[in-house]
Amino acid sequence: MSRRGLLASFSLLPAVRLLDGQTPTFSADVKVVNVLATVRDKKGQIVRDLTKSDFLLDEDGRPQSIRYFSQQSDLPLTLGLLVDVSPSQRRLVDDERSASYKFFDQVLREDKDVAFVIHFDAEVELLQDITSSRQRLERALESLGENGTRQRPQWGQRDPVPAAGGGRRGGRGGRGGTALYDATLLASDEVMRMRTGRKALIILTDGVDTASRVRLEVGVEAAQRADTLVYSVWFEDPDAYGGGFGGMGRRDPSDGWKALQTISRETGGHVYEVTRKQTITQVYEAIEEDLRHQYNIGYTPDRAGAPGYRRIHLTTTQKGLVVTAREGYYAT
Repeated sequence: MSRRGLLASFSLLPAVRLLDGQTPTFSADVKVVNVLATVRDKKGQIVRDLTKSDFLLDEDGRPQSIRYFSQQSDLPLTLGLLVDVSPSQRRLVDDERSASYKFFDQVLREDKDVAFVIHFDAEVELLQDITSSRQRLERALESLGENGTRQRPQWGQRDPVPAAGGGRRGGRGGRGGTALYDATLLASDEVMRMRTGRKALIILTDGVDTASRVRLEVGVEAAQRADTLVYSVWFEDPDAYGGGFGGMGRRDPSDGWKALQTISRETGGHVYEVTRKQTITQVYEAIEEDLRHQYNIGYTPDRAGAPGYRRIHLTTTQKGLVVTAREGYYAT
């Protein structure tokens, strides 16, 4: 299978020299790896008042010097919403749609941030490409779960293919499964890879993948290479696998939870669960708080090394705090 376009885009920024009380200055000859991080205390509350000296960072076990630091990132945000509309999730779509309206309205800053919308079952469809228009995003949300009007291409056709409403599709025929990993790959490779600034995917699903042509690891790698955080929202219909929906049979819900934990942990995002005590609206509020309070940290790797994956470990000097950040990047 072709992996066209999976280029390493791990947010290499011009090196920065911080001067006390002054705006950072940049030089173009040295590159810096950018890391966005959130920090929580033992109660799960976000910690907002840390300084550069409170963080320790290493790459492949070697300590690194933090070259620049800011308590909040004002970088433009590209937000991708991926909604599972497979049979096991269809009764949840109305709740997801109404909560997503409010989320877009509160999170996206006018003339600065953009978003796109994808829905997926056994296939993946881009309902709305990158836009800052609230009206276009609302129309995309209104069409969640609706069937397209054109024949969908086979997975081998990786070039963007126009679909109803200007979308792009990938995957394989039939609508009885869930292509979560394919959706993550396509969102990362076809959309996020070309963007700069802060990038985050929000995936609404029960995490059970039954139709993807790629493995979980491939979807994770695509998000890592596109420098994209993934926020997973585990939303399960408890009656979905009890013999209904065409007799799909019962599956272990923990399988989906484990997959979403992997996607979010390795990309620097977070996994949330929708329950009776925590509604999807409350989950969105938590994600919004996370996006608004990210530490922006950069460092120059101490050695060039060979191309490939490099592991990052970011911690704090203060006990009892938990740092959420991506676990590594792909060097070219």
